Amino acid sequence: MQPGPGPLALVGSGEYLAVMAGVEGALIEGRPRRYVQIPTAAAPEGPDRLQYWLDLGAAQAERLGVQQVPVVVRDRDEAGSEDLAALIDGAGLVYLSGGNPQFLARTLRGTRVWAAIEAAWRSGAALAGCSAGAIALTDWVPAVRSPARAPEPGLGVLPWLRVLPHFDRMRAWAPDLAARAAAGAPPGTTVIGIDEDTAIVDLTGGGRSWQVHGRQQAWILAGGQAQGTGQAQDTGQAQDTGQAQDTGQAQGAGPYPAGTIIKIDLYKLSLIFCQACTRSMCSATRCAGGSSNCSPRAS
Repeated sequence: MQPGPGPLALVGSGEYLAVMAGVEGALIEGRPRRYVQIPTAAAPEGPDRLQYWLDLGAAQAERLGVQQVPVVVRDRDEAGSEDLAALIDGAGLVYLSGGNPQFLARTLRGTRVWAAIEAAWRSGAALAGCSAGAIALTDWVPAVRSPARAPEPGLGVLPWLRVLPHFDRMRAWAPDLAARAAAGAPPGTTVIGIDEDTAIVDLTGGGRSWQVHGRQQAWILAGGQAQGTGQAQDTGQAQDTGQAQDTGQAQGAGPYPAGTIIKIDLYKLSLIFCQACTRSMCSATRCAGGSSNCSPRAS
């Protein structure tokens, strides 16, 4: 395992399922075979739901031929436990699974367990979050189904992102969430939607260059709208060879199918959004550079 931050993965849905085995296997490849699974986001749903995630995680660990290490943190008292934090030592992959994103961030933030997770990642372990877990790794954590409730701080690994998992289904059960994510986003913030059974992975750990994996797509949003055709494509499983293909799609144009590289770069995004204005594609779009009135610029 190389020193320095390990890979990062943000997953729209599908943690511990066969559809994501390729992604999870690639994340732990070359690292200690300790697969740390943290189901905290599901704790408000009760012990049966926690056990559901632990059972799924055990099946995935067996599928991958690695050791499952469950770290069951149900509240902030347990998140302060030295014994639970010690279980994270030597992890090859740490995974925050789905449930309630605000509860997850609130429970872990500033605790021994979170400090152990962050230390493991900074020392080379892979760090992944699915659904609630993906949202919590940013610094903008909404109450997904309660628009009136204010967003809360996240765990701060990726403060320049706002993440919308289950993006292909989100319009049905949280139709205003994309607009809420885009509204008031600070300059330099990218809003990204990730469809179900789909992940974006940054093998460098820098959080700026993401490859799309899975059966659906990722999206860059502007002004609360997905940029692109909205036509889903079934591309099949991404190859776990580590060989990324840059398709040359303009960032902000989307959708981004498996194999595409999405580069999170404020300057490039602002240029592309402004170029889009010259093609009459972004009326009501706010430039990534922060200007509400785009003016075309040369690339």
